[in-house]
Parts: sequence; structure tokens; C-alpha cells
Amino acid sequence: MEQRKHWWNGKWGRIARKDVFLRVNGDTWHVEARAGGAEGVSRFYEFGGEDEALEAVRGMLNGPGTWRELSTRD
Repeated sequence: MEQRKHWWNGKWGRIARKDVFLRVNGDTWHVEARAGGAEGVSRFYEFGGEDEALEAVRGMLNGPGTWRELSTRD
């Protein structure tokens, strides 16, 4: 599975931090919405195409907070 993008709400701490990840594996796109940092709770979603996955990500980022896109490591 290849990670394509990562967004962070700009807040620190287990209670406030949220992350959204966009990944792809073959033809299946995966979105992970994580609350609480690395030890937090994640929800996972699968999509058949990139456009559908990005639409879901836009919905998740359309909320409170100053979301930032973080670069992925190559």
C-alpha cells in the first residue's frame, strides 16, 4: 500500500489531534481518519477510484481547525 497524502489539523495532544491519510493499493483507494495521534482511534474507508476518495477527504477536512497537508516520505 502506498501513502499518497497526509493531512493534519495542526493540533497537538491525544484529545485534539486529527489526521487524514490517503493511500492506494492497486485499484483500491483507502482513506484513514485518525483521532488522537499515533495511539488514537482510526476509521477506514475504501473507494473504487481516486475522485471518490478525494471527495471523502474534502468532506473530512471541511470542519473546524486549520488543516495542513504534510509531505510524505519517499
